[in-house]
Amino acid sequence: MRREHFTLVVDNVGWVETDDEPRKPSVSIEFTGPSTMLRERLTGPDGEVLDAGETDVALRLQDPLDDATAGVVSVTNRITGEFILELNEDADDVLQFISAARGYGERTSDDEGRYEVEITLEDEPEPFVTYDKRTFLVYDEDGSLLRQHSLIPSGVEL
Repeated sequence: MRREHFTLVVDNVGWVETDDEPRKPSVSIEFTGPSTMLRERLTGPDGEVLDAGETDVALRLQDPLDDATAGVVSVTNRITGEFILELNEDADDVLQFISAARGYGERTSDDEGRYEVEITLEDEPEPFVTYDKRTFLVYDEDGSLLRQHSLIPSGVEL
């Protein structure tokens, strides 16, 4: 699977800048490559699709953080540590998304999650999986966790 086979679109982040009513940020990831491998990666050994608690979402910066830093967004299998998917994104855009998710969590009592992730396969009209997530980890170019930029719910130890 190639990174260019993935397209990422975010919704519900503009309310932060305009101080409108909070709306749960969402990210839609569309995969346009051969779907067999991605289906396998999103499925556990029991044949069931992985649930939200079995996946992690992260941003790994490729250079020191500044206005033009690129990053790699990844979804991984929390149990095995294997990558499910990776795609290149502008780090500033991802950090804006994380800020909206943090703000949503602070302004609402939604215990389900602070943001939503949908993964859609090209040959299916409906998302293959939809996850409500509470955590989004950010790592610097050396692999060190950047807590101040990450979305980590209170009470969670890493």
